[in-house]
Amino acid sequence: MNLHGLRVVVTRPLEQSSRLAAAIEAAGGEACVFPLIEIGPPPDPAALDALIDRLDDFQWALFSSPTAVDRAIACIRARRALPAGWSIAAIGEGTQRALARHGLSDVLAPTERFDSEALLALPPLADLRGRQAVIFRGQEGRAVLADGLRARGARVEYAECYTRRAPAGDAGLLLARARGAGLDALVLTSSEAVRNLCAMLERAAAAPSALQPVTLFVPHPRIAAAARDAGFDPVLLTEGGDTGVLAALGAFAASRAPAAAGAGILAAAGTAAAAASTR
Repeated sequence: MNLHGLRVVVTRPLEQSSRLAAAIEAAGGEACVFPLIEIGPPPDPAALDALIDRLDDFQWALFSSPTAVDRAIACIRARRALPAGWSIAAIGEGTQRALARHGLSDVLAPTERFDSEALLALPPLADLRGRQAVIFRGQEGRAVLADGLRARGARVEYAECYTRRAPAGDAGLLLARARGAGLDALVLTSSEAVRNLCAMLERAAAAPSALQPVTLFVPHPRIAAAARDAGFDPVLLTEGGDTGVLAALGAFAASRAPAAAGAGILAAAGTAAAAASTR
C-alpha cells in the first residue's frame, strides 16, 4: 500500500488515534490527528466501583470500544483481580486488540462488519437464558447490544467507565487546510464525531461544503448516512476497522496516481515548450 503524498485527518479520540496515524505515516502519507471526541472520567465512579465489586455475578463481559477496554481494565485492577471464567466479547477488531494487550485473547468478535448487530448475530449469543452480562462502555452509548442480549434471555447491566464530550477547539485548522488544498481525506469513525464536526463548523459560520473537495472515509453505513444527511460530500464507505480504512485510503491514493502522473507530463511538456520558445 502506497499513500505517498496523501494528507489524511484522523478524528478519533486522542487515545485511539496513534495506531491508524502511524500506519498512514508508515505508508508514506501525512496524518493529521484532530480528535472530534474527548474522553473523560466515569460519570459515576461510585456506581462503577460498586459494580466492579460484584463482577463475579456475571458470566459474560462485553466491551464496546478500545477505550472501554483500557478504562475498564484499569478501574477493575485498581480494586481487584479480573474474574475467572468470564466469556468475553468485543464489537470490533480494535477492541479485540486492546483486550489482547491486557492478556485477554479468548474473545468472541465479528470478523467482518464491526457493530453491535454483527456481534449479536454470532451463535454463542443466540441463547442467554439465565445468564448475566455486563457491558463496558462510555456514558449513554447505543442500546442495540443490551436490547439484543435481553431479547435472548440475559440480564444486562452497564458499566459506564468513561464519558465522551465534544472538544472545545474550532474547525479553523481544517478549514484553512481545505481552502489551501492541503487536505485529501478525513476519517470519521462514529456518528457522534459527525455531529461534533458539524457543531464545530457551525461555530465557524461554515457549512460542510466548506471542506470540499476533501473526501470523508467512514467505516459503517450508519455513519455514512449521518455524514451525507449533514451535507458532507463526497463520502466513501470503507470496510470496518483500521484494515478497511487503510485499504480504502490505498485504493483512493492509487486512483489519483494516474491523474498526478498526467499532470506531471503536462508540466514537463509545458516547460519544454517554454524553453523552446526562448531559443
